[in-house]
Amino acid sequence: LSIDGTKVEYTKRDLSAGMRPDGLDISKDGTIAAVANIGRGGGDTDTVSLIDMKANPVRVVETIPVGQTPEGIKLSPDGKFLAVVVMNGSNKPKDSPFYAPVGRVVLLRLHRDRLQLVSAAPVGAWAQGVAFSADGRTLVVQSMAERSLAVFAIGEDFALRDTGQRIPLQGGGAALRTAERPLR
Repeated sequence: LSIDGTKVEYTKRDLSAGMRPDGLDISKDGTIAAVANIGRGGGDTDTVSLIDMKANPVRVVETIPVGQTPEGIKLSPDGKFLAVVVMNGSNKPKDSPFYAPVGRVVLLRLHRDRLQLVSAAPVGAWAQGVAFSADGRTLVVQSMAERSLAVFAIGEDFALRDTGQRIPLQGGGAALRTAERPLR
């Protein structure tokens, strides 16, 4: 879409990010976007795509595998990292060959319009939402089945470390967002 003040127009440019794009986040400066592609849900590895929003025309520049059913997706406040929550089969019946008891959170680094896996950690079952702290050094990941938020620290080496902190929720929760500071 083209946005000019209150005027919004369809640009007639459709992107092919991946099969069944689901979650989306756009960097604060509007230069990149990331999309979680959930595929067919048949147990195959699914993908995330990086979109160059400053290219003319806007285009997908990278698509990489991240695991089964990526849903939660969030760019760090500085736009240098992408966190992706992958259900990893934890939403499948226990008798499914694709079942896993826990999901995963995957941390990717953005480097010159490319994505690089830097860390991954197990999270609760049926995990979906994810949010960065304002300084980009902490991740909060929501688990539908466990009705909680898990807190992860991001180390100097970019390794994800489960702090063991859990914030209980009244319900499962299917999305997560935090207030963000405006760019200066």
